[in-house]
Amino acid sequence: MPRYHSPMDLEILSRHPAGAAHRVPLLFVHGAWHGAWCWAEHFLDFFAAQGYAAHAVSLRGHGASAGHERLRGTRIADYVADVAAVAATLPQPPVLIGHSMGGLVVQKFLERHTVPGAVLLAPVPPSGVLGTTLRLARRHPLIFLRVNLTLSLYPLVATPRLARECFFSDDLPDARVNACWEKLQDESFRAFVDMLALDLPRPIQGSTPMLVLGAGKDTIFTPAEVSATAAAWGAELEILPNIAHDMMLEPQWQAVAMRISEWLGRTQSH
Repeated sequence: MPRYHSPMDLEILSRHPAGAAHRVPLLFVHGAWHGAWCWAEHFLDFFAAQGYAAHAVSLRGHGASAGHERLRGTRIADYVADVAAVAATLPQPPVLIGHSMGGLVVQKFLERHTVPGAVLLAPVPPSGVLGTTLRLARRHPLIFLRVNLTLSLYPLVATPRLARECFFSDDLPDARVNACWEKLQDESFRAFVDMLALDLPRPIQGSTPMLVLGAGKDTIFTPAEVSATAAAWGAELEILPNIAHDMMLEPQWQAVAMRISEWLGRTQSH
């Protein structure tokens, strides 16, 4: 798979269709603890086969991008700048597809930029992560204490068991969970604070064609929170049952990809 670095030294994974590409490229934005690798498992190949130039960025401090040594203090605004930098290198403004924290980054991007469309998968809601934080603190009070003492979010995903609880359904085999867990990393504590209260999105209803997809088995963001995100943006909404938070890595990932493809076909064909 082609791999290159932008002037900001960001890792970008790309797949291109064998024939003529659709005029609108796709840019995928990962969530917390992840990197561009999560889209390379299935989605980049799938959408290239559908005729789209598909690109996934590792935000600064993630994957093979620069900035790991400054990760703790990296802000959501920095991640938005990364998306803007990559989008500016593409021949046309892309449809943005963001997962979880990446969904919030996309929402913040839309405050100042125009794109032909956006897809949010299990996104951080405009109200932020307070509800998620309280649920995690109740389930794992000692781990949450360690997070706050160390200013590191990695303890929340420090074992395959914890990773499955956060991201995956019981249907995903242990070997696949372990393979994904090995690629997980720490996340910016400052970005977490931004998502808690300091830098939340300001949705504008109907400003951008948008699809919001939630996961019926998500332990991070509830269907009610995902529905509230769609309502705030005036977006099309669907909650897919029997899928956990990492919708692009779950055994039913293809159902998610097909739903996005169908939406793209309806909204980006002109």
